[in-house]
Amino acid sequence: MPTATPLDSLDPDAPLAWRHLWLIDALRWVRGDESDVQACVSRVRAFLDAVQATPEAQARWRRWWGHFIGTVDLTPLLADHGFAPRTAFLSEFGNRLRKKVLPGTPETTDMAELFDLLLSSRFDVRWLKALDSETLRRLRSELVAPSEAAPENAAAAASGFWQSALMDALVFCVSQISATGFASEIRSRMSPEAQAERPFHELPADFEALRRAVNGHGARSPEAVAAADVLRLQLDACRHAAYTVYSHLEEHGVSVGIVFRLRQLRERIVRVKELLDCLQSDQPERATAALLADLAQVGIDNRSIRSLVAASSHLTAAKVAERSAESGEHYITRNGAEYREMLRKAAGGGAIVGVTVWVKFLMVGLGLTAFWGGFANGVNYATSFVVIMLLHLTLATKQPAVTAPAMVAKLRDIKEPGAVRRFVDEVANLFRSQVASIVGNIGMVIPVVVLISLAMQLVTGEAMVNEEKARQVLKDISLLGPLVLFAAFTGVLLFASSIIAGWVENWYVFHNLDSAMTHNPRFTAVLGRERAARWARFTRQNISGLAANISLGFMLGLVPAFMAFFGIGLDVRHVTLSAGQVSAAAVAMGWAVFAEPAFWWAVAGVLAIGPINLGVSFYLAFRLALQAQAISEVNRELIRTAIKRRIRVAPLSFLLPPRGVVADEDDLSPPPDAGAAPGTPTSNG
Repeated sequence: MPTATPLDSLDPDAPLAWRHLWLIDALRWVRGDESDVQACVSRVRAFLDAVQATPEAQARWRRWWGHFIGTVDLTPLLADHGFAPRTAFLSEFGNRLRKKVLPGTPETTDMAELFDLLLSSRFDVRWLKALDSETLRRLRSELVAPSEAAPENAAAAASGFWQSALMDALVFCVSQISATGFASEIRSRMSPEAQAERPFHELPADFEALRRAVNGHGARSPEAVAAADVLRLQLDACRHAAYTVYSHLEEHGVSVGIVFRLRQLRERIVRVKELLDCLQSDQPERATAALLADLAQVGIDNRSIRSLVAASSHLTAAKVAERSAESGEHYITRNGAEYREMLRKAAGGGAIVGVTVWVKFLMVGLGLTAFWGGFANGVNYATSFVVIMLLHLTLATKQPAVTAPAMVAKLRDIKEPGAVRRFVDEVANLFRSQVASIVGNIGMVIPVVVLISLAMQLVTGEAMVNEEKARQVLKDISLLGPLVLFAAFTGVLLFASSIIAGWVENWYVFHNLDSAMTHNPRFTAVLGRERAARWARFTRQNISGLAANISLGFMLGLVPAFMAFFGIGLDVRHVTLSAGQVSAAAVAMGWAVFAEPAFWWAVAGVLAIGPINLGVSFYLAFRLALQAQAISEVNRELIRTAIKRRIRVAPLSFLLPPRGVVADEDDLSPPPDAGAAPGTPTSNG
C-alpha cells in the first residue's frame, strides 16, 4: 500500500492562506519527528513519486505552482531575508522583538515572511543539505515548472523564472551595498587609501556590465562569467574598504550602530556571491539547495535578540574594557611605596564615607517617601564618591571593575614568553591593593563615625542614631540574614557602574567632545579660550570617573526603592558604608553592645560584605575583559594553574608588598601555537 503524502490534500484553487498552510503542512510532513535526516530525503522522494504517478496529480501540482509563483514575490527572500528593514541597530532590535512576540501569518505574498513559517527549525538546514544530486535534479525538473509550460519545456521555463528572480535580487543587494558604502558615517571613517580607491563608485557599473552580459549572452556564457568575476573582485575591494572603518572606531570610539551597518554590509556581500553561484553554477539545483539552507540558518539566527546584541556590541565591550584598563592601572600597587600610598588614599576615602554615613542618618529623620529617600541617598553617595575621586583618594569597592580589565590587558600578548608570569604578578599586586584599600577604608570610617557620634552626644545629648534604629541596623547587616545576596547584588551594581563609565567615555570620545569644547565658537565666547581648554582637559581626564561615581551613587540609592515598588526585596550592602553604620549603632547602644550577639553577627556581616562586593564585581569585569581580549580556554586553564602555583610557592606575595622579584622557578608561558606548554622563566616585566 503506497505511503500517504500531502499531495492527497492539495487544492490548487484554495484561497491564498490555505495554499500556504498546505505548504507548511507538507514541509512538516517532510520534517517528521526531526530525528533522521535520511528519512526526510526519503519522504521528498516519495512526494516526487506521487506527483509523477498520474497525469491528474501532475496537473494539480502545476496549477498549484502557477498560482504560487503568480502571487508570491520571491525577490525579498533572496535579497532581504536575514537583513534589517532599516540599517540601524535599534530598528532591528525592535523588529526581532516584534517577531518573538507577534505570530506570523501565512496570508502573505512576501516570500521572506512566509519562509520563516516554512523552514523554522535548525533541522531544516540539515535535511536540505542532505538532499542528493539526483533528488535535487528531480525537484528542479518535475516540481519547479509554471502551469502553462509543457513538460518538455518545464526545466527551461523554471530556469527563466529563477534567473529573473536572481537578477532582481542582485539589483537590490548591490544597491544596498552601494548605499551603505556611500553613507556619510561609513564613508567619512574609511582610511584615506580606501577613499582614494573609490571601490563603491565602480560597483554599480560592474553590476550593470554583468546584467548586460546575462541578458545578451546568457547567464553561463563566457562574457557573463568574466563580468561576474570582475564583480566579485569589486565586492572584495568594497569589503576591504569597509574594514578600514574598524581601525577608526578603535581609535576614536565605537558606535554599535556603525558596527551593525558594517556587519550588514559584509553579509550582503556574501549574499551577492551566493546569488552569483546560483546564477552561474554548473549544478544550479545544488547551489539553490545550499542557498535555501543558508537562508533557513540565517532566518533562525536573525530571530535571536541575544546574538544581535552580542555580535553588534562586541567591539563596544572591547573598547569599554580597554578604557577601564587605562583607569584601573591607577589602583594597582607594585611596591612598598605604592602600597603605603594606597593605605593613605584609602584612609582618606574612609574618612569621607564616615561623613556620608552621618548625612545618611540625618536624612532618615526627614521622613521622605521611598523614591525621594532613595534619590536623596543617591545624591549623598554620588557627592561623596565624586569628592573622593577629585581628591585622588580611594574607595575599595570601586577598584575591581576597573582593575580586572587592566590585569587582562597584560594577556594581550599572551604568546610572548613570560606573559603568564607577569599576569600572576599582577594578580598578587591587585589582591594586595584590595587588602590595603579595605583596611584603609574601614580603618578610618570607624573612628570618624565614632567621633561624629560622640560629638553629637556631647553637643545635643543624642547619638547619630537612637537605640531602636541601632538595633535595626545590626539586624540589617547581620550575617544571619539575606546579607550575602544583598552584597552580591551590590557587586553587580559596582560592575554596572564601570560599564556605564566605559560607555560614557566611549561616547564622549566618539563625538569628539573635548575638541568641540576647546574650539566651538559659542563655548569659547562664554568661557574664553583658555578656560574652555582647561574644562575640556578636565572633562576628558575625568569623564569616566564622574560617570562611574555618579551612576554608582544613584544606583545604590534608587535601585532598592525601585525594587521595593515592584515587590522585590533587594537591598544594597556596601562594605565601607556598612562598617560606618555598625559603628554608629555601637556608639548609640554603648558599652553593652559588646555583649550583644547581634553586634558580633553584624561585625561578621561586614567582614563578609567586603570579599563579596569585590569578588562579584571583579568576576564580572574579568569575564568581560577575557572575552574582549579573546583569551582561549586553553590559556585560561594555564592562568589558573599558574595562580595556584604562586599561592603554593609565595603566599605572602598576595598580602605584603615585595622586597624584590618573586622567584617562581617554573613559570608557565604558552608556546606560540597553543599556549599550553611550559616556557622559559623570565624576570618581571
